[in-house]
Amino acid sequence: MTVVGLLHPGEMGAAVGAVLRERGETVLWVSAGRSAATAERARAAGLEDVGNVAKLCRRSEFVLSVCPPHAAIDVAGAARDFEGIYIDANAIAPETARSIAGMHERFVDGGIVGPPPLNPGTTRLYLSGADAERVARLFEGTNVDARPISGEPGAASALKAAYAGWTKGSAALLLAVRALARAEGVEHTLLAEWQRSLPDAEEQSRSAARSAQAKGWRWIGEMNEIGRAMAAQDLPDGFHEAAAEIFRRVSEES
Repeated sequence: MTVVGLLHPGEMGAAVGAVLRERGETVLWVSAGRSAATAERARAAGLEDVGNVAKLCRRSEFVLSVCPPHAAIDVAGAARDFEGIYIDANAIAPETARSIAGMHERFVDGGIVGPPPLNPGTTRLYLSGADAERVARLFEGTNVDARPISGEPGAASALKAAYAGWTKGSAALLLAVRALARAEGVEHTLLAEWQRSLPDAEEQSRSAARSAQAKGWRWIGEMNEIGRAMAAQDLPDGFHEAAAEIFRRVSEES
């Protein structure tokens, strides 16, 4: 039995923790400062509360961070004294991942693609770093398809940034152009044109709106991180900074 510390069990983190519990591993979490909703997710996933981060670090062989992107550095810093393998599976820029690698002697960079792993074949966990293969073995036989892609931290985060740069970035663009049409009084005509020439666009825009209303607050930081990744490679960061603003507005309206 392996002991894994989970920081912190949101919707995705709790689901990842649950698949490890189903595999027979012990999964710890920290209740200090967490909400009642987080506590309920942890209880439903079968996680063991150890009260604080220091105790979690002392007992764990692996620490897995699954949190909103803007909190990734603070969460890693809180576990700075951890001596095992620290896994950051957040939607962060490669540069941010490499900064976190500097806090932990044994570090694996992770990028999750897909929904919470409630069913097999839906969720990939891309991994990079010297211990990526070892972390992948931790998920063998679970609904998480763990895939090592590099020995260097940052590669998994780069893959996630490129993937989400399109999926969430294009969703934000659809929301923006439909808002423009609505503001100019031509939304009905735009929808009619979409029906003629882009028959999937209306449903895609509706799906984007539903997702943004439910999860847009979490995507703001992710878009900022993607913009940071673009700028680091001398690519325009404005696409995703604008997407962050779209998701901020949708979140405030929800």
